[in-house]
Amino acid sequence: MSGRNGLASRLYRGEAGLNIVNRRKVWFSVAGALVLVAILSFAVRGFSLGIDFRGGNEFQVPASIGTMERAETAVEDALGSLEGLAEAPEVVSVQQVGNATSGSYLIRTGELSPANSQEVQDILAEEFSLPVSEISSSRVSGAWGAQVSERALLGLLVFIAVVTVYLILRFEWRMAVAAVSSLLLDLILTAGVYSLVGFEVTPSTIIGFLTIVGFALYDVVVVFDKVHENTRGITGGSTRTYAESTNLAVNQTLMRSINTSVVALLPVGGLLFIGAGLLGAGTLKDLGLVLFVGMAVAVYSSLFFAPPVLVTFKDYEPKIRAHTERVLSRRAAVARGDVGPKGAGRAAKSAKTPAAVAPAEETEVAALAGAAPKAGARPAGKRSSGGGGRSSGRPGGGNRPGGKRR
Repeated sequence: MSGRNGLASRLYRGEAGLNIVNRRKVWFSVAGALVLVAILSFAVRGFSLGIDFRGGNEFQVPASIGTMERAETAVEDALGSLEGLAEAPEVVSVQQVGNATSGSYLIRTGELSPANSQEVQDILAEEFSLPVSEISSSRVSGAWGAQVSERALLGLLVFIAVVTVYLILRFEWRMAVAAVSSLLLDLILTAGVYSLVGFEVTPSTIIGFLTIVGFALYDVVVVFDKVHENTRGITGGSTRTYAESTNLAVNQTLMRSINTSVVALLPVGGLLFIGAGLLGAGTLKDLGLVLFVGMAVAVYSSLFFAPPVLVTFKDYEPKIRAHTERVLSRRAAVARGDVGPKGAGRAAKSAKTPAAVAPAEETEVAALAGAAPKAGARPAGKRSSGGGGRSSGRPGGGNRPGGKRR
């Protein structure tokens, strides 16, 4: 019994009764604080744009030369020795690809002319005692990254528009607004983490952003589908308010959302921490970080942000507001003893009138009070005898045919 009544078991059955929706001020405050931190990071730190977005040069040297610090120092010295430049370009990033024996180091710098790029390549070959052919150099224009960003932004806007139309047709416009709000929160917080950590924004990052939007939308639709099921016809006499039914839906889908997120985060965490961290696959960290942070934030936004936003919008709907007042009035009447738990009135047993009860119970209470039998009344279908009140025991009430009396 203890196992069945434990928290984990009640969570799986949706019976934990966690009060999530009614604490929406707390969740909104948390979301607002995180968004504020993200915006401040955008303004102060900005983003570390990769070479694909701001342009520059990339040098690739074998990892067999030694440590990554040695490769970075050699490139910095080579850039500082260039002549005819008003300001020496700086090293933007350094990352390892592959292992220490057969891998290589990718050193990205500011934009260089072809002549300066060849000069740096010759200096590195001499420093590491390698043939020039083993040190590759490439130049990337920032126009390509700008084009990728533009296309990605256009795709995101089209995706959000299509999703909004679908949610309006499937549910209602309030659910669509709440879902889109949670998606925007997910994107802002993920971008904020990227800005704070200082990871480079690459095309892989853009792909990751588009991926987490789909994952976050899936989680929100699962929750809203259960909300729609619980609140269908709620104003027709339900004993729960809209907020309570929504909170029940969140409890019923809580473990499903957590399990889905854990299953999704495990491989992404392996991609980020093992692939990029331990194995040195630096190209995976851009995609791994945005997926890991975005999926983790999606759990919060789909459970603790989107449903409270929906309830806040529904509270302004006159029909839902009247229903909430009716349910709360009935509960107050039950607590005072004016109305029984099933709506039975006590007007026939007390001096109170049906008008003293909640408006939702007036008709039922009046009907019950009017149908209550009077004290001492005989059941219907039985008649008393005349005069003396005694029954003759024979049909006709004791009178002989013809109306003669003895």
